[in-house]
Amino acid sequence: MITRKDTEKKEEQYLANYAAKSSQSRGRVHKESEHPYRTAYQRDKDRITYSTAFRRLQYKTQVFVNYEGDHYRTRLTHTLEVTQIARTIARALGLNEDLVEAIALAHDIGHTPFGHSGEKALNEMMKKNGGFEHNLQALRIVDYLEEKHPDFKGLNLSWEVREGIIKHKSIYDTPRTSSFNPKKNPSLEAQVVNVADEIAYNNHDLDDGITSGLISMENLDKIKIWKLAQRKVNQKYRRADEEAIRHLTIREMINYYVSDLIEETNKKLKMAKITSSQKAINQKKAIVTFSPVFNKQKAEAAKFLYDNLYMHPHVIRMSDKSTRFLHDLFKIYIKQPALMPQARLKYLKRDGKYRVICDYMAGMTDRYALDEYKKLFDPYERV
Repeated sequence: MITRKDTEKKEEQYLANYAAKSSQSRGRVHKESEHPYRTAYQRDKDRITYSTAFRRLQYKTQVFVNYEGDHYRTRLTHTLEVTQIARTIARALGLNEDLVEAIALAHDIGHTPFGHSGEKALNEMMKKNGGFEHNLQALRIVDYLEEKHPDFKGLNLSWEVREGIIKHKSIYDTPRTSSFNPKKNPSLEAQVVNVADEIAYNNHDLDDGITSGLISMENLDKIKIWKLAQRKVNQKYRRADEEAIRHLTIREMINYYVSDLIEETNKKLKMAKITSSQKAINQKKAIVTFSPVFNKQKAEAAKFLYDNLYMHPHVIRMSDKSTRFLHDLFKIYIKQPALMPQARLKYLKRDGKYRVICDYMAGMTDRYALDEYKKLFDPYERV
């Protein structure tokens, strides 16, 4: 039998000295007794997985709206892919995989329906009432909105997971971290999730773009990293069909990203003589990064994706459409809050009308938002 204490001893023995150790967690807001078999971070990842907000990711947009096809990535499949990539990196660097997994599973639970266009719309509507930012919303969900225990609000996650959520950083995210050491880097585990997120969407959004027909494989020859990966695949699998070549090339590209990141990060850990997790967070810049040469190749691929997929007329039209009907929903709820479910109305006094409506709409899936719009605005739709 392996107890929690046994696992904590194994962490001390096998993880790098700069890794976050479960036994050294800063704890939870609400004190709880320790579990006999599971560490703090193992409990956290389970709590996130069983949360309502996590399940809703299944029907929230990554790039393509849910009804456009069954095989496009959703926020849920993207989250699982980020988790897998992050665990691979963490294992290679000797970091705490359980902490990495918990942060990765929670990193997108604050997202609105319809991707970043939904977030932008909610932020505009909440401009005079505190605004909206999905990292803050994710923390609000795990600290306050999920109701799974009679003794406290939220999931009561460990400090380290909550810090990783609020300090999640990408080209879309600018964390506001006043209560989480704002002048310091997040843990190395949180840094891994930040970069794993970038690796996942840069490669998997490209894959979905090709599937949709919005991106042509012929045009990808302009991207150096694609050409290198495809050449390697073609040499190894001379008789493979085009679809197999595509999947193998995407896989090889991910391997390039992950390998460069691990090698460069390992080099920086040694150069900076990082011997503890505290020393890692005190560095002026993030330690978990790509090499300068690979950064240029990565930027080239990201620009291609932005120009040819995110700015494609089809994607822009769908984003504009979703923004308009989210505005319409928000306006009608402001005028008549009673149109929301009864379960939401009990929070009006506690949180105020605008924030309750914001929480309700941010929690919607694409499908739910579309159905709600039809019920409220289509005269032939049943209420």
